[in-house]
Amino acid sequence: MSLARSPIPSLLRPESALRRVFRRLRPSRALHLSTSETASTGDRKVLFRCNVCGASNSVPLPALRREKPSCARCGSTVRDRAIVHLLTSELLGGSVALPDLPPRLDLCGIGLSDSTTYAIPLARKFAYTNTYFDAEPRLDIAAEALEKTACYDFIIASDVFEHVAPPVARAFSNARRLLKRGGVLIFSVPFTLAADTVEHFPELHDYRLIESPEGWRLENRTADGRHQTFTDLMFHGGCGSTLEMREFSCAGLEREFAAAGFARMRVADAAFLAHGIFWPEPWSVPMVAYA
Repeated sequence: MSLARSPIPSLLRPESALRRVFRRLRPSRALHLSTSETASTGDRKVLFRCNVCGASNSVPLPALRREKPSCARCGSTVRDRAIVHLLTSELLGGSVALPDLPPRLDLCGIGLSDSTTYAIPLARKFAYTNTYFDAEPRLDIAAEALEKTACYDFIIASDVFEHVAPPVARAFSNARRLLKRGGVLIFSVPFTLAADTVEHFPELHDYRLIESPEGWRLENRTADGRHQTFTDLMFHGGCGSTLEMREFSCAGLEREFAAAGFARMRVADAAFLAHGIFWPEPWSVPMVAYA
């Protein structure tokens, strides 16, 4: 795993609108964001500008959690803001709030069932399309789409790959295939620090989900004809396609990216309080993979 990152200098021409934006966002103004102590409780508070909608916020540090809405205007979470932070940093050489970003319709990308919180503003700034597994515009990341090979500068896959039916290696390989040379995959999944990824249904083949008074169960017939029944299923925010197929490990993810042909990857666990991004634990943080 490499923690180094090379900016894309061609995207930052000397007199470009983006350079003017970055000049306005020097730390003396845009890092706006200081921390202070409240007199009544002693809790550290973070003043940040949401990089999705541009709103200024002041929240206690413990309120900055991966899945907890913490922007008072748009409801963005730390994960939402981290996706935008990483995307703009990788494509443009510096973190930019979307309201400040001049349109860059020359940069083409897709999202995989992205949150509308950031998908809608992203579509105004980039040649970006949010895709879905079960609705239009459709894209099954585990299925080959040869006509889209090397079409995209970026792909966003935020908490999607844990739901992909096995073998998940197909999804990593197809994501790499869809990216242009030098493109980036902005990626997140829940993961542990264990040595290996745990597949919940390693022999999944011909399966269906069945609802009963006792709850949901998964009925599977393996490739060699054996019948399997699974209960105590884990769903993320719903049922059906939100079924958790696996629990990734960080080491397992590194191996998946390498096997899929990505040049390198990095774990993006650094805090960026200017945009309200803070990771109190070292697991389930975003990653960036480079084609």
